[in-house]
Amino acid sequence: MTSASSPARKVLVVGPSWVGDMVMAQSLFKALKLRGACDIDVLAPGWSLPILERMPEVRRGVVMPLGHGEFGLGKRRALGKSLAGEGYDQAIVLPGSLKSAFVPFFAGIPQRTGFRGEMRYGLLNDLRPLDRTALPMTVQRFTALAAPAGMPLPEPFPMPGLVAQADNQPRLREKHGLPAEVPAVAFMPGAEYGPAKQWPIPHFAALARSLAEQGFQVWVLGSNKDREAGEAIAAGNPAVHNLAGLTALGDAVDLLAMSAAAVTNDSGLMHVAAALDVPLVAIYGSSSPEHTPPLSQRVSIQTLRLDCSPCFKRVCPLGHTRCLTDIAPERVLAALGELGLPCTAAGGTAQAIPLVRGA
Repeated sequence: MTSASSPARKVLVVGPSWVGDMVMAQSLFKALKLRGACDIDVLAPGWSLPILERMPEVRRGVVMPLGHGEFGLGKRRALGKSLAGEGYDQAIVLPGSLKSAFVPFFAGIPQRTGFRGEMRYGLLNDLRPLDRTALPMTVQRFTALAAPAGMPLPEPFPMPGLVAQADNQPRLREKHGLPAEVPAVAFMPGAEYGPAKQWPIPHFAALARSLAEQGFQVWVLGSNKDREAGEAIAAGNPAVHNLAGLTALGDAVDLLAMSAAAVTNDSGLMHVAAALDVPLVAIYGSSSPEHTPPLSQRVSIQTLRLDCSPCFKRVCPLGHTRCLTDIAPERVLAALGELGLPCTAAGGTAQAIPLVRGA
């Protein structure tokens, strides 16, 4: 561990390529800081910079000039050479791919840490076996790389904690016509992996009607791919603001920070909401909360644990997706109440809110 008089170590982290994984990587950054003074730079896709800007532990993000899955050895060599003068003491490579280990190698970083992956011998010189039983969660695997091999995980476990940009929030309210006096529940109906992780849109719509009846507004967040789903949820319900595809990732973070609660599939924005400590109902179908749970104390995980789940498939192999369709809107509504969502119109809790069905 670095002493108080020692200069801060410089660490380059090669970050993951998914929103949720990037949020969970903050636990690694916090664990590194717990071990002593260090400056942390993160090599990451350009889309992730707004997330990194909201992590106080990160000094700067370094843009990876290659798309997901692109090998680009020449570009990786050039980037590594350009970073050689930064004086990094250590690189920590979070992805398990061969290509992710090239930049630290070409940068000549003396200690290059990561788990065994695609034949990375030599590229990484602090290569560690991955015990999936001992480290079942992605965030545990990330955090384990903060310490020398064989060391236990820090206790208490460092949880992600994004910091919203408060000066951006009034601008967002004005731009999208979001009344400040009406509490909002954020919906995240998308899931990049596929429909076997997506709670039915009619269920989201029924829940939105119930919340509107009790004086809430609903913000639908997501990418342009979720725009159509947001329109279906908003149909005939003026309390729903479909913001899917209209906000940048950093804006979505700042909007979530203003929400009274959130309802989400297992998605990247689920991890964002958890890292903002927003009361959260997380709905799991084909995936498992044992592997990538939302890291928050104020979360209600809704999963049926059917015999056929988790199957980890993009599309239900049995054709019914009962693991999601059988999670009724009433159940999610009750979970919001248990998390303390206030009933603004009646003065009670969300447990007492009647479900308003569509025609």
